[in-house]
Amino acid sequence: MKDIQQKLIRLFKEGYCTPQIGRIAREIDEPSTTIHYNIKKLESEGAIKTYKAVFDYKKIDEGFCVYLFIKFTAAVGASPDKISLEFAKYKEVESADVIAGEWDMILKVRAKDQDEYYKVLKSILAREGIEKTTSLISLKQIKTEFVLI
Repeated sequence: MKDIQQKLIRLFKEGYCTPQIGRIAREIDEPSTTIHYNIKKLESEGAIKTYKAVFDYKKIDEGFCVYLFIKFTAAVGASPDKISLEFAKYKEVESADVIAGEWDMILKVRAKDQDEYYKVLKSILAREGIEKTTSLISLKQIKTEFVLI
């Protein structure tokens, strides 16, 4: 049988998942039609953006997780949206947030190992408008996407 795991993982990360209506109906003891109606309503209101899988990242060679704090130069910091959107497009970036306080942005970066992370970091540091960064390495993830690991 053909091995398409990497293709599936990429699609699941991008939101190609669907809710398990029958399983939800059994869990909360409601008819599947009621579940379906309410899910569709949440989707149409924009409350649900997408569905995605929660992975055991070690098993898909993305077990090295780093929280990268970024301080922008004053010129970029006045309007951080453009550079933030650029960083959010990196395939290794799981989440990107513009934040208040000492730092301007935090990225959650997933990579195979520290060498792969170093490549991402070098690419970010090469970008004009970066004043400084700090990397915090996650030693063990306990909960993600509201799911206990």
